[in-house]
Amino acid sequence: MTSTFDRHPNPPATSASVPADGVETFESLDPATGDVVGVHPVAGPEDVALAVERARDAAQWWGALSFDERAEHLLTWRSVITRRIAQLAALSRSETGKPIADAQLEIALAIDHVAWAAKHAKKVLGPQNVSSGLVMANQKSTVEYKPLGVVGVIGPWNYPVFTPMGSIAYALAAGNTVVFKPSEYTPGVGVWLADTLSEVVGGIPVLQTITGLGPTGAALCTSGVDKLAFTGSTATGKKVMAACAERLTPVVIEAGGKDSLIVDQDANIAKAAEAALWGGMSNAGQTCIGTERVYVHERVFDAFVAEITEQAQGLRAGGDAGAHIGPITMPSQVDVIRSHVQDALDRGATAVVGGIDAVGERFVQPTILTHVPETSSAITEETFGPTLAINPVRDMDEAVRLTNAGKYGLAGAVFSKRNGMEIARRIRSGMTSVNGIITFAGVPGLPFGGVGESGFGRIHGPDGLKEFTYAKAITRQRYAPPLNLTSFKRTVRDEKGLNLIVTLLHGGKKTLKP
Repeated sequence: MTSTFDRHPNPPATSASVPADGVETFESLDPATGDVVGVHPVAGPEDVALAVERARDAAQWWGALSFDERAEHLLTWRSVITRRIAQLAALSRSETGKPIADAQLEIALAIDHVAWAAKHAKKVLGPQNVSSGLVMANQKSTVEYKPLGVVGVIGPWNYPVFTPMGSIAYALAAGNTVVFKPSEYTPGVGVWLADTLSEVVGGIPVLQTITGLGPTGAALCTSGVDKLAFTGSTATGKKVMAACAERLTPVVIEAGGKDSLIVDQDANIAKAAEAALWGGMSNAGQTCIGTERVYVHERVFDAFVAEITEQAQGLRAGGDAGAHIGPITMPSQVDVIRSHVQDALDRGATAVVGGIDAVGERFVQPTILTHVPETSSAITEETFGPTLAINPVRDMDEAVRLTNAGKYGLAGAVFSKRNGMEIARRIRSGMTSVNGIITFAGVPGLPFGGVGESGFGRIHGPDGLKEFTYAKAITRQRYAPPLNLTSFKRTVRDEKGLNLIVTLLHGGKKTLKP
């Protein structure tokens, strides 16, 4: 298929990192210092519509490529990102405040997902034979998964590479083009991703980044994209769904979480504490699949609290190279963190590490609370800060019950030597790691997503590839049917033959007594 882009020696750029004169702009800031990192244009409804139009034109070329041809482009992009990982990590560091090592870890995981999607799309989505059954034995049946066309992606600021790439890479591998609206806190990262893929595909707008604030995302929802993938808060996710409903645009929603880590009495206490500390404090606690609650068997509760308290010594938030965690990226979240800590303390919780004084203007120092009432906001609402609420439980039944009592159901973890899998299966969540923390996110072949107010739909793995396609079923007659069933020339013999086949196949050996 010939694309309109084949006729243009200089296709339109995929993104604009330098605003033109007179264009409304906004600034991205370093959350650790308040310094300006970059200035970006605010895309209005007309800009969004134009981006979608360009994407739809580009989809004629991209969607017509073979799986192998698309894979070659995506794997080249993977290599470009890999070779420039230091550059991207520095940009992410400047916009999010996270330590360079954490930024590099996030990017490395994203690179692995790009590679997996590129290499597995053909096997997962290509034509597959399906048994036709005895009644339709004369038919050859196949199913394949076709690209939807243009996919809109609205990404978060906490993991500005890994999280949106779970939609972008899989949508691209499936044959779609993508219009990406990054968070207003991390627009530079989004522009960088589109610009590097543009280099690979010769400027064709297979991936475009549109920058802006909330109205820009709202415009993308109503722009006529064929599907929209959103990651963010549950409250915003509901608004996205409402906006997309105007045009019956299907959505993938990865919303908030209030994940728990369960510690059984036979767990390796040191490892469980290490995992809880990382799950709760890494990225300054700004992780949807991070740990916010910990339920510990009462027989090992004191030992666990002593262990995690000791491990937390020296763990520090700051903007210097020696700090383990960075600032709170979204300034308004500081007030939420402060209110959750204060509410827990007012209700009788004990701060064994940190406390209300740990909540500063830009940085929140690690805070660990114990005996936190289940009705407090530190238990029921997403805190999204470097805090942990640790409570004792009588047994694992109580741990599971309390874990499942909340409205969220995104992820979680279990530490147990004997019963880890059994406990994990009882947790109402999309993902659970056993004797590890957030390990499922690093396995490209596993689906990623939640239930309840944590959202629906899946990215990553075969499910993630199929999420951005529609199933196309085809039957082809191989020989004339022995029974002429789909015709007005059907005979009594045909009908009797059908009844006989159905009875033999499905009648069973037993019948109900009259």
